[in-house]
Amino acid sequence: MSWLQRVFSRRRGETVMRVKLITEEGGWYRAWDGSLYQSDIVRSAIRPKSKAIGKLTAMHIRETAGELKVNPEPYMRMLLEEPNPYSGGQMFRERLATLVQLNNNAFAQIIRDQDGLPAQMYIIPAVTAEATVTDDGQLWMRFRLSNGKALELPYSDVIHIRDDYADHDVFGMPKAEALRALLEVINATDQSIVQAVKRSAFIRWLLKFRQQLRADDIKKFVEDFSRDYLSLENETGILPQDGRFEVEPLRDGGQQFVPPSPLQQRAVERIYSFFRVNEAIVQAKYDENQWLAYYEAEIAPLAQQMSEEFTRKLFSRRERGFGNRIVFDATALTFASMRTKLGLVQMVDRGALTPNEWRRILNLPPIEGGDQPIRRLDTDVVSDWAERGGGGE
Repeated sequence: MSWLQRVFSRRRGETVMRVKLITEEGGWYRAWDGSLYQSDIVRSAIRPKSKAIGKLTAMHIRETAGELKVNPEPYMRMLLEEPNPYSGGQMFRERLATLVQLNNNAFAQIIRDQDGLPAQMYIIPAVTAEATVTDDGQLWMRFRLSNGKALELPYSDVIHIRDDYADHDVFGMPKAEALRALLEVINATDQSIVQAVKRSAFIRWLLKFRQQLRADDIKKFVEDFSRDYLSLENETGILPQDGRFEVEPLRDGGQQFVPPSPLQQRAVERIYSFFRVNEAIVQAKYDENQWLAYYEAEIAPLAQQMSEEFTRKLFSRRERGFGNRIVFDATALTFASMRTKLGLVQMVDRGALTPNEWRRILNLPPIEGGDQPIRRLDTDVVSDWAERGGGGE
């Protein structure tokens, strides 16, 4: 049965659970009338991780006893490089990482060919996702898309990446409630600054007229005074005395309250802590140790989860039994300092790295014959050295 037949001929079953998702178009956060992705602080906090996940290299590995092959199947290599006609592998992974950080859930649909092999993958722009179990015990997903349409798929054809996996058996815990109060504070702070600036340029002077005037005359005097003495064209800085009215500056101290900078910074730091980043990571001012710590805490776990999820959804149990798996190569040393990268030449001398592997760390193109490991003449396997009559005990 094809994937289209499975989608439209499924039997109705029992609803397991439902989760509401946050997308770029959504207006989930009524208190401040915006979506999570529209916050500049949230977007800056999730961008480093999304960019790093996009830079991972997806590879099909087939490992058997004594043999390891990289990308042995052309169809799988092309699927990982170009999941669909609209995006390459880098943008596909970056969008997937963005959605999982916004929702703690990200979904991608697997479209298979007539032989059951995966042919394309598409990100599912879901507003809500619902898990159901059919009468024969199969888990299905029902999505409500951002364009209002519905999509139903077997869970085996859905790549599901999740975070904060605690209370639900299928879904990760939503971020909305945890961030609601913080975003309200930041939104209120921004609004208070805007209102304070507007108020500061509103009413600054008081004209006290010494006689009773008509409303039209009062309006004309005020307009003339503002045009002649308060506009930018008045370069003298002198205000003449007029017997018809008195001029007094307003010093009511009634400016709107603006939270002090430490309080504003504290709210931003709490959001950074929620997404496990800091200012150095967000502004790309990190050193080697800071990036490696961030990589181990955030990027490596997500890369491992993606590897496991892609493997079990793109390969059958039988194929996995023959050593097939998907690996997202995250060479953290590409973010190391140039001094550390150059120091790895010692690993090349000892055969631990091939010349092309070292050149890839330096972002250099491969060279012919660079995939063969080399070894300095003064290094050798201990057993071989002893057989040739090496000295010492």
